[in-house]
Amino acid sequence: MTRFLSSSLLRTAALLLALTAPLAAQPSFSGPMPSTSPVSDAAARRAAYLARANEAITWVAGNTKYRTDDPANFDLAEVIAKMLLNQDLEGCSRRIIELMREPGHGPFWMFPTTCAAFVGRDRLSPEARDAIRQAWRTTRQMRGNTENHFVMYYTSLYLMTELYPDDPPESWYNGLSSAENRREAREFLIHWMNLATTIGQGEFNATHYIAEYAIPLVFLKAWAKDPEMSRRGQIMLDWIFAELAVTSLHGTLRGPHARTDEGSVIERWNAMSSHFNWQLFGNVPPPAAYAIWGVYFAFAAEHYEVPEVIYRLAVDQSPDFVQRDHKRTARRFRFDDREWGRTYKTSYMRHDYAVGSYQGGLVDPIQSHVWDVTWAEAEPRGKHNTMFSLHPHASSRVMQTYFATYPEPMVTGVKFEGKPSYDSADKVMGCSPYEQVVQDLDTVIALYDIPVGEDYPQVNGFFSKDLRDVTEDASGWIFARGGNAFLAYRPLAPYRWIPYRHYNTGWAKQPKELGGRLLVSEHLRNGTIVQAASASEFSDFAAFQAAIRALPLRFSLEPRPTVTLRTLRGSTIYMTYGAAPVINGRPVDPMTWKLFEGPYLNAELNSQRLVITHGKLTRVLDARAVTITDSVRIAP
Repeated sequence: MTRFLSSSLLRTAALLLALTAPLAAQPSFSGPMPSTSPVSDAAARRAAYLARANEAITWVAGNTKYRTDDPANFDLAEVIAKMLLNQDLEGCSRRIIELMREPGHGPFWMFPTTCAAFVGRDRLSPEARDAIRQAWRTTRQMRGNTENHFVMYYTSLYLMTELYPDDPPESWYNGLSSAENRREAREFLIHWMNLATTIGQGEFNATHYIAEYAIPLVFLKAWAKDPEMSRRGQIMLDWIFAELAVTSLHGTLRGPHARTDEGSVIERWNAMSSHFNWQLFGNVPPPAAYAIWGVYFAFAAEHYEVPEVIYRLAVDQSPDFVQRDHKRTARRFRFDDREWGRTYKTSYMRHDYAVGSYQGGLVDPIQSHVWDVTWAEAEPRGKHNTMFSLHPHASSRVMQTYFATYPEPMVTGVKFEGKPSYDSADKVMGCSPYEQVVQDLDTVIALYDIPVGEDYPQVNGFFSKDLRDVTEDASGWIFARGGNAFLAYRPLAPYRWIPYRHYNTGWAKQPKELGGRLLVSEHLRNGTIVQAASASEFSDFAAFQAAIRALPLRFSLEPRPTVTLRTLRGSTIYMTYGAAPVINGRPVDPMTWKLFEGPYLNAELNSQRLVITHGKLTRVLDARAVTITDSVRIAP
């Protein structure tokens, strides 16, 4: 265990940081790497947390779109930041009135406007407040069709109807009274919380969409008049952030993910999740511009207290632990009798690298990431520190299964709505119904059985630009170094290399080459084996290669892909596509898994009760009883 630092000097330094952050010339996303030394002093941790929020707020307030002080150029985030700093409140009111003349339609307009309404309660002019209120009367708001859309939509609606608690039906866009809207919103939010705490979140471990949960939940915690709903917001924030803490490698979230995006699946640090690790724990730089949406959490950050036990999970993990969790798929609307599918997530954490997976198959139709090995980098910015493979599946039928909308725009339409690589043969993001995965500690076996007639009958393996000493060995193994990790990749069918092409944003229309390669294996029955180890376990790279070559391995691809492997850790894995994997003679049965199971997070399936433990500290989140209980174990 890392020893925690505790001194009045640390407290003083953190308090000074809180006071001087607005004057800092260099934002954290372009500054030096932060210290990862844990801090035990609660006041120092709190001051540093607030200083980071204040840094983001101050940067936004001084970063107007056209680098002027003209309020006509402010966007909504800039208006809110300036209000929090009590800067040019008259100009902020004028800009709000202007912005409300053309309201948006849906959750991504609703939650920023809700934030402006609450921050502006005592800062905006009556005319500006009325402009916000009238926009909620005149403009139809669309609920969306994904889990995060629903949470943003209903949290915003709930809070706005508390702000205007007695207004009649004609004063709202949907013709329902404040009381009716508030009741519907409350019922949905509790339903979602119950679902997430009984059988697991659908959009789990999301690199980007964590913000679309954390932001509305911190608003709920901050501004809900009903103390029960405020407490529910606190519980769900703790729930999500505890999982973020144990699934991040030195502040960088790694896979698997129900939803991710083009950038963060490759450059693991460059994700919205890194903003939250920075904001909450200070152990990694935030992405550029605080990941854009991240500033909305900063606007209400003072209303949330990071529990010490979760802070310690993030900065003081013991090496070498396994976490197994039960999740669910996105909601299914067509072609399946089951509303949700079960998903089983495995995470193995070490100091030098982490390995994570779920069992394969469909979780989200577009943005899933099934498995990876991610190695630690002292400076993660710009590094593509990950290795994985996938079948680049695309299907109108699959999209229709998970989206309740017209089928005609699928698949082409989704490319123009932020997912440009969806039907590209060389994509590196997505899941497939024809992939099956098993993980045992730092060994992953992924098997593929792709039907004849599939558009992209191939497996893509990602080889980073940051790998060193990549060696294609006569044994069939490909060896490489990543950071302080040794990696062995075994394709089970012939392959060729192509350059990796990257869409720099979800709205880019043309990819660009950033370095790195894809191993493309164009065979219907196929497979990938990856074994990782720490460099410190071997005398040199050659010794690691010799150990891998010596591992007993048998495989065949017909009639179904089948592998028998003795792993570097001494386990024997037998796996045939379509059957339950067998490890050390026992079939893997994830149906018996708990909601959370590991040294730090534990919860029984359907219990709604998460026990968070670190050393002597325990926090129990009970979403059914709506209680939070902290305890400290007294050493005998």
